[in-house]
Amino acid sequence: MFTLITMVIGRAGLSGVFLLMLVENLLPFIPSELILPLAGYEAAQGRFHPVLAVLAGGLGSSLGGAAWYAVGRRIGGERLERFARRHGRWLGLSPAEVRRATVWFNRRGALAVCIGRMLPGVRAVICIPAGVAKMPLPSFLLWSSLGAFAWSALLVAAGMMLGAHYGQIDRWMNPLVDALIVVAVLLYGVRVITYKPRP
Repeated sequence: MFTLITMVIGRAGLSGVFLLMLVENLLPFIPSELILPLAGYEAAQGRFHPVLAVLAGGLGSSLGGAAWYAVGRRIGGERLERFARRHGRWLGLSPAEVRRATVWFNRRGALAVCIGRMLPGVRAVICIPAGVAKMPLPSFLLWSSLGAFAWSALLVAAGMMLGAHYGQIDRWMNPLVDALIVVAVLLYGVRVITYKPRP
């Protein structure tokens, strides 16, 4: 994965950063924790301006998040409730939990989106409930972009500070991402086993 990311950014520059971050939001197995520090390293070497690296990463991330928002908006709360009624065990949600989540999101959605866009494993997923809850698009784009650009700036800066040692990110981040995936799968398994439907 690290070799592929290095090749794309090496050949396409800022366009590669933008494209990788867009794809990373649509296919989360491409981690931004590898893409953006490499962009920071390239910026530190003078290959492109660090502000442009942050903009490319943040814009790609924001557009990817908007695609998931559109999916959530298309599904809508009522359709998701019906789906939960039939397949709640596998979805991990009951209709009542869908309703509660929508109410909660309507109250605290802006903060949830902004912070969620900076959390590994949550960054893309948080956009779906925003769409399901019909969060106003301008508000979603504002808070999603704030989180996405903040995350982009943080990781680009980390890559610049690490300099030639940016490759170390791959060594400690890959096991962390793998561990998070294992924990997520285990939690899902427990949820499926212990699921009790609520109307």
